[in-house]
Amino acid sequence: MTNSTIVTEFLLTGFSDVWEIRILLTMLFLLMYLATLMGNLLIVTAITTDHSLHEPMYFFLWNLSVLDMCYISVTVPKACVIFLFNNRVITKFGCAAQIFLMFSCASAEFVLLTIMARDRYVAICQPLHYHVVMNPRVCVQMSLACVITGLAYAGVHTGNTFCLSFCQSNVIHQFFCDIPSLLKLSCSDTLSNKIAIFSSAIIICGGCFSFISMSYIHIFSTVLKLPTRAERGKAFSTCIPHILIVTVFLSSGSAVYLKPTSNSLSVQDMIMSVFYSIVPPFLNPIIYSLRNKQIKKAVSRILRTAVTTFKKT
Repeated sequence: MTNSTIVTEFLLTGFSDVWEIRILLTMLFLLMYLATLMGNLLIVTAITTDHSLHEPMYFFLWNLSVLDMCYISVTVPKACVIFLFNNRVITKFGCAAQIFLMFSCASAEFVLLTIMARDRYVAICQPLHYHVVMNPRVCVQMSLACVITGLAYAGVHTGNTFCLSFCQSNVIHQFFCDIPSLLKLSCSDTLSNKIAIFSSAIIICGGCFSFISMSYIHIFSTVLKLPTRAERGKAFSTCIPHILIVTVFLSSGSAVYLKPTSNSLSVQDMIMSVFYSIVPPFLNPIIYSLRNKQIKKAVSRILRTAVTTFKKT
């Protein structure tokens, strides 16, 4: 057996070692981070304070905004430290925590997007039964199911990953800790981990995607029967943003986690990671929530109140 050193900490990498590019990436990531926090915080505040928005659809939007703020906060602050200060060290515990939190938020968000598709199906296809089917108790139970599913999914995969031995290189070619990059560094047999990731992704993500697809097939068949173009346009406007978010989230995540593991260093993998770790939380308040007229009115009211209060002080 060859001599080896047990890994106790990892080194993350960035997109480039060029100082100018690192500064540009720091500014870009920081702006996206602040915009995500501000947009989602406005939505959370608007839905919380405006009683006219205390409906199932907005309750799920509230949950999505909270998840988005947590999700993007797992990766971006550390990435900005890497880009700006070149402080690439992350402990083994910190790496495990990052993977656990990211998997929790990502899986909970995808399950929540599935529930939101169900909400739209009931609202459009069964409008007379909407408030009976989507009553407050059911909405709370569905939200708790999202959280529990996320925690369980993250716990299983984080535990499986850190049961492995890491005694090769400690350089993770990614700007945050993720499982595919860690599997490349393990000196243990990782076949069972790859099978677990692939099978669980097919079951959970495939199941959720199938449920979303079935919901929208029924939704579109119902919408196309509506008598006026205005009604059809209103119904489609609430569905298209949801489909876009699901497509970006699922396709980018699948491209990273379901492709065969390769030891080659690919900037493409890092770019695809941005599309499932940063872009969905950034886009959600822009194309999914702030296009809604009622939310825009509530946000405008909050901003006017804030400006008025600031002027008085």
